[in-house]
Amino acid sequence: MAVTASAAAIAVTTMGLAASPAAAAPAATAAPQAGGTCTAADLGTRHPYIKSTEVTPTITHFKGWYVTEGTTGTQTVTTSTQTTISVSVGLNGNVEGSFAVDALTKVGASLGLNVKVDYSSTSTESNTVTWNFGRPGYYGAYKGTKKVTGTYGSLNCNRVQQGDGTWALKWIEGPDGGNFTTFTTLEEGAVRCEDNVPAGSIMAKAQSLLDCGSAAAKAEHPAGAVAPTAKQQRDGLAQHPAPTNGTSADRPKATGRSSRAALDCQAAVYKIAVPGKPLSWGAPLLADDGVRLRPSSIFSAHLDNWRLCNVTERDGVIEASLWNWGNGGCATIAAQNASTERAVVTTASCTEDDLQRFYIYRDVPGSSKIGVQNKYTGSMMGHDRYADGEFIRQYSGGRPDATGTYDLIGV
Repeated sequence: MAVTASAAAIAVTTMGLAASPAAAAPAATAAPQAGGTCTAADLGTRHPYIKSTEVTPTITHFKGWYVTEGTTGTQTVTTSTQTTISVSVGLNGNVEGSFAVDALTKVGASLGLNVKVDYSSTSTESNTVTWNFGRPGYYGAYKGTKKVTGTYGSLNCNRVQQGDGTWALKWIEGPDGGNFTTFTTLEEGAVRCEDNVPAGSIMAKAQSLLDCGSAAAKAEHPAGAVAPTAKQQRDGLAQHPAPTNGTSADRPKATGRSSRAALDCQAAVYKIAVPGKPLSWGAPLLADDGVRLRPSSIFSAHLDNWRLCNVTERDGVIEASLWNWGNGGCATIAAQNASTERAVVTTASCTEDDLQRFYIYRDVPGSSKIGVQNKYTGSMMGHDRYADGEFIRQYSGGRPDATGTYDLIGV
């Protein structure tokens, strides 16, 4: 379709992307901070910041054990699993992406703890404890850790109007966030009822499971395992495994695809192009294909043309569905791939579904550069390399080489 300078200017102005000459973007800081400066290269990235943390001593494996006069010394005790803790950040239970690793690294640094920053679970730990029992008595043989939970937010680069009316690119608090769970290295040991232990420690938590006032603690036993008391059984049942998806209670949920949504689309039509180059987002003709970088030509059949639909704006961040003129579908991340790093962007029948909703972060007025983020997954859109046919994919933290920054060009 014919593209004229005036038509492009009118379409871009519709989105408020052209109002004054582009200001020179300040240099980005090494460690993004809310309110700090960023550049157009950062539009397609996001960085985590930790909003809250809670550290809880947790017993993961436990066994009551009775030692008599003749059975002191080193013994190996087979414990029972008490609590399962799995590392998770947001939707991504496997902690595949850079955003999740960065978030957990920040958690450990803020607390001064060595926490797990990749996917792991206490259920994979050995359930045996080897200990030198020096005195007779009623012991709790245990493995335990510090469970660390909390919430995180994200910092995104977006234009901000300053007090003097000028515009600048700043790191802002993005609309995305969620929960995380991780834990420290497991420690093992054995504790008796009469031992003095530090309050709030893992050992104290294990001692509380002994139920020291019970008949089991006071009775004479042969050496070896002691049947769990009623209290130990109750405490074990109360410890539920940590959820692997880490989704916050207030995170929007993806809904079903049972009905086509009636979209309120803007009249303006856009290409989502690689800045300064001819390739742009091209929707697929086949249902099992994805959105790819394609050149625009008379044979594009409008597959490179997109409209913004059901547009809302909050704190300067646009939220919209991306409707394709060529195939009539909306850009989306397939539900089964929502938590997968580098999942391909596809199109599907338009529905009221947060997997089809995207946040758009904009450069200062006069520039058409944008970053695109999926509302449900929180991931930024980008591509691995500049090449005809290359897929548009989601990256949890965005692409570090500015390949997540695009031009929203009115046509």
